[in-house]
Amino acid sequence: MTRKLRTPIALIFAACVVQASTSGAPAQQYPTAPIRLIVTFAAGGSSDVLARSVAKAMSEGLGQTIVVENRAGAGGNIGAMAAARADADGYTALFGTNGTLAIGPALYKSLQYDPVHDLAPVGMLHQLPNVLIVHPSVPATSLRELIAYARSNPGKLSFASAGVGSASHLAGELLKAAADIDILHVPYKGGGAAMPDLLAGRVSMMIETIPNALPAVRSGMLRALGVTTPARSSAAPDLPTLAEAGLPGFEVSSWTGLFVPAGTPRAIIERLNAETIRIARDPAYIEQIKTMGTEVTSSTPEALGAFMVKDIANWTVAVQRSGARVE
Repeated sequence: MTRKLRTPIALIFAACVVQASTSGAPAQQYPTAPIRLIVTFAAGGSSDVLARSVAKAMSEGLGQTIVVENRAGAGGNIGAMAAARADADGYTALFGTNGTLAIGPALYKSLQYDPVHDLAPVGMLHQLPNVLIVHPSVPATSLRELIAYARSNPGKLSFASAGVGSASHLAGELLKAAADIDILHVPYKGGGAAMPDLLAGRVSMMIETIPNALPAVRSGMLRALGVTTPARSSAAPDLPTLAEAGLPGFEVSSWTGLFVPAGTPRAIIERLNAETIRIARDPAYIEQIKTMGTEVTSSTPEALGAFMVKDIANWTVAVQRSGARVE
């Protein structure tokens, strides 16, 4: 039976605060076996690349292998639901994204899990700027030219996304609404699955995270028109923001965080959180992630829970304005 989301902020915040464990002995020995890290999108996309970097870095500190498992589909909800329904023993974790956990509650009419009540936050991992990329066949070298062409050719252009309900889908819907253009949405099972068709020109454009987009832009296979964050990205400082380029106030950004099933012992959550903080202070890891155009960050479990509450509220407004909705 579908669970209804608990919308009052007080209830959401209370659910995000992880309760203390009453079973300290097993947690003290944790981990004694490999840990499964569920990624909610297909292999090859930015989420998958970042998750594998996290898995490798945290494995070294935990002394156990973290195995990445890709569970793509339904805007990330298939993988998130699998994580939410897993045993709360610390051996299943979720590489959570704002697309699934913050946008999903606003975008989907109903979910078969509650991303706040059924998952416990561990800590923030990354902040990712997004970039608008187009195939070179699109006759536009700037955002203004793209908007002008789209308005003159309604329905001719298309935009790819990592799936219905994903951050890239909603970002495209927000772009359509903000620019008042008619472009066709083409969903894929992850950013990695969308990229080949974009490179081949079978779709016209995509708003994608910088880690997944920059290699093709640098090689000249795709053209970048601007980043979606309020400020320019250090990974591509020459690219204007979309607000600078012709859409004042336009902003879309992404984040990732680590989550476990609700009910996971507090001591295990604290152990995992300590590892997220450790890798966030590791210069080698920071430099590796920076080369992918991503910022490393960290937080307490409670801070991530409170942040997600605010992000859900922000994306709810964005979804309402865009008119996007998924049954």
